[in-house]
Amino acid sequence: MEDLSDEQLIERWRAGHASPTRTSFLDELFRRHRTRVAAWCYRLTGDVEFAADLAQDVFLKAFQSIDSFRSDSRFTTWLYSIARNHCLDRLRSQAAQPDEAGESTLEDIADARSEDFSAALESSQSEEVVRQLIRESLDETETKIITLHYVDELPLDAITRLVGLTNPSGAKAYIVSARRKLSRAFEKWSRTQKGKRGRYAV
Repeated sequence: MEDLSDEQLIERWRAGHASPTRTSFLDELFRRHRTRVAAWCYRLTGDVEFAADLAQDVFLKAFQSIDSFRSDSRFTTWLYSIARNHCLDRLRSQAAQPDEAGESTLEDIADARSEDFSAALESSQSEEVVRQLIRESLDETETKIITLHYVDELPLDAITRLVGLTNPSGAKAYIVSARRKLSRAFEKWSRTQKGKRGRYAV
């Protein structure tokens, strides 16, 4: 069985409807990947027991919906997509609880100059502008962290563990730096737009 690929194991499972050993193929998938899935969950949560529970949930979800797996992609890609979505959902749920409100609000970590940028960030009409400013203003780590925080809605302590940051302030320091860079870039962009409007005013 060890000579079979993940995808071949799934095909054998699908073909063995009446076989009493059918579940052994799923058992083999679990054996192969449980440690890595649990480790991934631990990187995200920092809690061994919580990570183990999440990993069990991930495999339960995966095996319950395994008929939806298409062999034109890798099983691991599909499995880790389930793991990511499940872990993010659980972390968002935890972060939304009152007793988990340890992280700073945007106002606590931003310059006063960030308010105009915050308004643009929240405007659907400005999404492309924001993406452009992020591409032009932030480095790779800042882009990853600001995306995890504001798009995936991960709490800062989870981002710190996931990205493997070792600086004292963790992800918060990168959020502060990124927002200040974006604020300056947005101010510059705004002046440019005002200049264009003034140039063509009648």
